Amino acid sequence: MFVRAKLALFLGLACVAQAADKPVSSSQAKPAIEPRIRPSKDAIPDRRSNIRVDSTLVLINVSVTDPLNRFVTGLDKENFRLFEDKVEQSVTHFASEDAPLSIGLVFDCSGSMGAKLQKSRQAAAQFFKTANPQDEFFLVQFNDRPELAVKFTTDVEEIQNRLTFIQSKGRTALLDSIYLAMHEMRRARNPRKALLVISDGGDNSSRYTESEIKNLVREADVQVYAIGIFEPMGSRGRTAEELSGPGLLTEIAEQTGGRHFPVDNLNELPDVAAKIGIELRNQYMLGYTPRNQEKDGKYRRVSVKLVQPRGLPPLRAYWRLGYYAPSQ
Repeated sequence: MFVRAKLALFLGLACVAQAADKPVSSSQAKPAIEPRIRPSKDAIPDRRSNIRVDSTLVLINVSVTDPLNRFVTGLDKENFRLFEDKVEQSVTHFASEDAPLSIGLVFDCSGSMGAKLQKSRQAAAQFFKTANPQDEFFLVQFNDRPELAVKFTTDVEEIQNRLTFIQSKGRTALLDSIYLAMHEMRRARNPRKALLVISDGGDNSSRYTESEIKNLVREADVQVYAIGIFEPMGSRGRTAEELSGPGLLTEIAEQTGGRHFPVDNLNELPDVAAKIGIELRNQYMLGYTPRNQEKDGKYRRVSVKLVQPRGLPPLRAYWRLGYYAPSQ
């Protein structure tokens, strides 16, 4: 009972912090991607619109794995040291229980996905099996341009039914799709948010640039996980975009505290997707009040160090790399 009450209080504080974020005006919001028209710089969302931070609380999700890449649970607050701009912070809130998630599935249905669609559908199905009843999901499918195929819903069958009828064709507008998914995520009900991107290569059809999307995910409070379905190294790299695909997904995911899982064996797809779902259910949430209370709008770098528990092999932590402070 005490643990449940503590978690409820912690998530309540998260919602209060999220509500304190700077609202986005209608002039800043862009309701949909228009891939045939080059977006202007001011089309990128407000930098602090989605950051889960106010003057009193910053929340950081942390995943911990062992040398065999297995998730480590059961750690205590004392096992974590947290730093902002190299200055150690005091962890005042700590939780390690499963909490409801808002998740967007970003699904590639470009022409090169033809033989990979069936296993990709199975991967999505395995991922949804890790959900709990309070989770909500949406679907962005993309080829030449992205489409919000299913808005937020708690009915995963609605998304799986839509995936059943997807056909592969066209080029790959991956960056535009991530932008559209981030835009839809503003409607999320839950404090914890994540994207799962399933794609087979680099971008060759978007109007948003790599730098714009990297900045966007850096500024938003959304973890990005990616499954990259790539050809073997010997046949990869027919174009510059295909060659850069793995690196692009890795950079986008790591900025957010998520991860990129490259896959070259289609039979591994469902297991990898299930693993991502399990990781999202086994994260630690650390909360702290920044020692630096300046409302200067600057980017604050966050780092987490583990205090190694006795009897365990060396552990590794994954976390969001930073956040933008509020501005006046």
